[in-house]
Amino acid sequence: MLDPCLIYGYGPFPELGLTGAAVATNIGRGVGVLYGLYYLCGHGGRIRLHLHDLVLRLDVIASLCRISIGGVSQFLVATASWVFLMQIVSGFGSEAVAGYTIAVRVVMFSILPAWGLSNTAATLVGQNLGAGMPDRAEATVWHIVKYNAIYMGFVSILILAFTRPIAGFFTDEPLVIDYAIQCLRIFALAFVAWGAGMAIIQAFNGAGDTMTPTWINIFCFWVVQVPLAYTLAIVMGIGPVGVFWSVFVSDILTGIIGYFFFRRGKWKLRML
Repeated sequence: MLDPCLIYGYGPFPELGLTGAAVATNIGRGVGVLYGLYYLCGHGGRIRLHLHDLVLRLDVIASLCRISIGGVSQFLVATASWVFLMQIVSGFGSEAVAGYTIAVRVVMFSILPAWGLSNTAATLVGQNLGAGMPDRAEATVWHIVKYNAIYMGFVSILILAFTRPIAGFFTDEPLVIDYAIQCLRIFALAFVAWGAGMAIIQAFNGAGDTMTPTWINIFCFWVVQVPLAYTLAIVMGIGPVGVFWSVFVSDILTGIIGYFFFRRGKWKLRML
């Protein structure tokens, strides 16, 4: 809520422009951290943090570092591929970049509930494996996969039905709208597989198997998505639409490969 207030100077807030977005982000994240500390250090939560809990435990730190390597790598791989795709799209003009950016922002906003459910999968997998109940952990993930697929399917239908009004809400430039429409429609076709894969990937992370999603990301993003985007957009001359289709292919592939490895069940042994 602070973003428009500090960017445009609504009400008593100063008009800071782009600086306002940065200030709003810092305030929002700072408040989140303070609330988290209050909840952890208070007496009303299930988890209570005390000073004696802050003692360094090298074995715990080593375990956290080992697990976090995969988690950090997942984001680095995904972010780096996104930067490369943006570089390809930027070669086709500012209108293509604007349309692609609008579509990505709409997609990221629309998947937030699915992302939240996927994080729940990670939590529940960790809890059930820690309690020695791997079958219940797997059953929980399949439930979340189903809910994610249903939600993402519903969102896909809405986007496909109202693509032009959604794109037109952000700009009145015809070419930008056309690019945003093409991008949204192509992305929406992969939503169901993407939602299912999202839950499965987080289930691996919850089990402590952070390297399996990392290798899946490396393959889908850097072996498939980036070369395909370059081939379709530049070599074959399709343009930005080639980039959009490469994202579609990688999203579908992520869901399929994640499903295959999840069904193998090796992740159940990570915390037993």
